[in-house]
Amino acid sequence: MFVTPGYAQEQAAGEVHSGTEAPHEEGHGGFPPFNPALYPSQLLWLAITFGLFYVFLKRVAVPRIGGILEVRQDRIDQDLGQAARLKQDADDAVAAYEQELAEARNRAHVIGQDARDGAKAHADATRKQVEAGLDQKLADAEAHIASIKSAAMREVGTIAADTAHAIIDRLVGTPVDQAEVTAAVKAAS
Repeated sequence: MFVTPGYAQEQAAGEVHSGTEAPHEEGHGGFPPFNPALYPSQLLWLAITFGLFYVFLKRVAVPRIGGILEVRQDRIDQDLGQAARLKQDADDAVAAYEQELAEARNRAHVIGQDARDGAKAHADATRKQVEAGLDQKLADAEAHIASIKSAAMREVGTIAADTAHAIIDRLVGTPVDQAEVTAAVKAAS
C-alpha cells in the first residue's frame, strides 16, 4: 500500500483511499502528466532527455554497432574469399583428377594396343614358322613321293619286262630271250 505524508491525517479525517487512487490536494488537476500547467516543464525535460539520448547514441552506441557490423562484414568477406579459394582449389583438384584419369585411360589404351599388336605379331610369326615347317615337310614329302615315283617308274619297265617274260613263257611254253622282251616293252612304252 502506498503511504503519503498526509495519509495519517486523511485517515483521521475519515477519508479512505484505495491503493490505486492518488490523494490530491485542492486546486490541482489529478495525474501530473495530464495536468496542462506542467506541459512546458515536461516538454523541456523531454527535449533534454531526447538530446542526451541522441548524443549517447551518436557518440557511443552507433560507433560500436558500426564497428561490430564492419567486423562482421570483414569476417563475411574473408569467409567468402576463403570459400571461393577452396572452391577454386576443389575445381582445380577435380580438373587435375579428370586429366590424370584421361591420361591413364590413354596409357591403358596404348598398353592394350601394344599388347594386341605384340600378340598379333607373335601369332603371325608363330603361324609363319608353322607354315614354313609345313611347307618344308610338304616339299620333303613331295620330293620323297617324286623319288619313289621315279624309282617306281624305273622299276616299272623292269617289272613289265619280267611280267611280260613270265606271261610269254607260260603262254608259249618255250623260253623266250629276256633282252628281246625288255626291248619290246621299252618300245611299247
